[in-house]
Amino acid sequence: MDRKTCIQEGKAYLGIEFGSTRIKGVLIDKDGEVLAIGTHDWENRLENGVWTYSMEDITEGLQDTYRSLAAAVQKEYGVPLKKLGAIGISAMMHGYLAFNEKDELLVPFRTWRNNITGPAAAELTELFDFNIPERWTIAHLYQAILNGEPHVDSIRFVTTLAGFVHWKLTGEKVLGVGDASGVFPIDSVTKQYDAGMMEKFEQKIADRKFSWTAKEVLPKVLCAGDVAGVLTAAGAAFLDPTGTLEAGVPFCPPEGDAGTGMTATNSVGVRTGNVSAGTSAFAMVVLEKPLAKLYREIDMVTTPDGLPCAMAHANNCTSDINAWVSLFKEVLETFGAKVGTGDLYTKLFKKSLEGRADGAGLIPYGYYSGEFLTGFSEGRPLFARTTDCEFNLANFMRSVVYSSMGALKVGMDILAEEGVAVDRMVGHGGLFKTEGVAEQYLADAIHAPVTVLDTAGEGGAWGIAVLAAFMAVKGENETLPEFLNAKIFPGMQGHTAEPKAEQSEGFEKFMELYRAALPVERAAVESMK
Repeated sequence: MDRKTCIQEGKAYLGIEFGSTRIKGVLIDKDGEVLAIGTHDWENRLENGVWTYSMEDITEGLQDTYRSLAAAVQKEYGVPLKKLGAIGISAMMHGYLAFNEKDELLVPFRTWRNNITGPAAAELTELFDFNIPERWTIAHLYQAILNGEPHVDSIRFVTTLAGFVHWKLTGEKVLGVGDASGVFPIDSVTKQYDAGMMEKFEQKIADRKFSWTAKEVLPKVLCAGDVAGVLTAAGAAFLDPTGTLEAGVPFCPPEGDAGTGMTATNSVGVRTGNVSAGTSAFAMVVLEKPLAKLYREIDMVTTPDGLPCAMAHANNCTSDINAWVSLFKEVLETFGAKVGTGDLYTKLFKKSLEGRADGAGLIPYGYYSGEFLTGFSEGRPLFARTTDCEFNLANFMRSVVYSSMGALKVGMDILAEEGVAVDRMVGHGGLFKTEGVAEQYLADAIHAPVTVLDTAGEGGAWGIAVLAAFMAVKGENETLPEFLNAKIFPGMQGHTAEPKAEQSEGFEKFMELYRAALPVERAAVESMK
C-alpha cells in the first residue's frame, strides 16, 4: 500500500509525546515508516517554587502539534487527515495532576522536575522497603498529605500528564504499566500496583479519614497491546478543532517517556538497555533478576509489557548545552554571520572531538534543577575551571557534553557495581543527533558499546506510535518483543560506537574532578538565591 492510500484508508498510526521542551506527533505505517511529523515547542516555568505547565500550555501544545502534523500530511500527500488506525499518547513520567469530582484541576501541575517531596519519598521508601523517588506521583500525593494541603480531601483522580491527555481524548482513566510504574510500585507478576504496598499505604493514611482510597483515585493499569478506549466525539473536537478528524479511533495505553524510549530502541527484552538523553536523561536496563538491595539512586520501573527495569534518572542533561550554543549563535550574529542552529550544533559537537579526553580541567554543571543522583534538591548552572586548564573551544565543548552525562554516569556506575548485565545499549534523543560524538562519549563512560538507530531523532513520539500499531495489528498471542523484532526493526539501520580504552580513562579522570568539585555547585545553590 502506498503512503497516500495508507492515510486515506485510516491505516496510519499516530503517536504524540509531550517532552520537556517539545511536543511531537509522528504518523507511521504498520512497518514503522514515518509518514509525517508535527511539532510544538514549549517550556516549563517555575511558579511559586513549583515547576509546571498550565492547562492552556497543554491544550495549545496538543492542538498545535496535531495541526502541524495534519498540515504536513496535506502538503505532502494532498489529502486531509480524517481517519486513523490507532493513537497513542506519551509524556514525561511522574508528576502530579489531581482532580475533584467535577474534573477540575485542584492545584497547578507539579512536574517530574520538582524536588519538593523529600520527606514523603523517604517515609514511603522505608515503609515499602522499595525506592520511591521524589518525582513519583505517590510521593507528590503523600507530601501533599504531610503538608496538610486543603485540596487533598477533594481528590477523586490523580494521574500523570500522559494519563490526563488520554483521559481528555477518550474519557478513560487508565495508564500503561510503564507509566504507572512511576506512579506507584508495580508487581511484575500481576502487572498491577503492588497489592502489599498498596495496603501499607492505605493503613498509613487511614487515620486521616479521607473520602477516598489510593486504589480508587489512581488510574487503572493496562499493558502494551490492550485497547485503552476510543477517541470520543468531544476528544476529536479537542484534538482537532477543525472537525476533520473522525471519532472512534482506538487508543493504546498511555505511556511514559521511559517506556516509549525502550520501544523506540527495541530495548524491551531482558539484558537490553537504552539511554534517553534530552532535557533530562535516563538509562534503562531490563533485568534478569532483582537488584540485590535497595538503592536510593536507582528507580525500579517496568517495560510497556511489565518486565522489571532498573533506571538511573538524571534531571538535567541538554539544557546547558542549548544555552551555550544559543550564546555562540548570538556572538556569530553580532558579527553578521548567519549560521543555522542545526549546523552550529553539528560543528560544535564535532569540534569537541578535538578536545582532551579528560576534559582538560574544565567542569560545567548544567544543574537547572535539583539532581538527586548527586544529592541536590536545587540547581544552579555553573562553569568552573582549574587555573592550569587548557581553555579552548574544543575542550570547552567536550566538557559541556561530558557534563551532560555526569549525573547519569553516577547512576550507571552503581548498576555496574551491582553486576547488572546488558548485551546491547541503545542511545536516543536530541543528544545523539550529531553522529559519532555523544554515543562515543557514552560508550567510553559506561565501558560498553552504544548503538544509535536511524530513528533516534524521532524518539518517544515514534515509540508510542509503534505501540499504537502493535495494539492494532498484533497477531494472536504475539508479544511486544516478537512484534518489534519481526515487524519493526529488521533491516533498520544504525551505527555503533565501541569504547576506547584511552578515552574511557579520560572520562574517568573527568568524573574524578566532577565529583570532587560538587561542593562548588553546592555553594552556588546556597549563595545564589
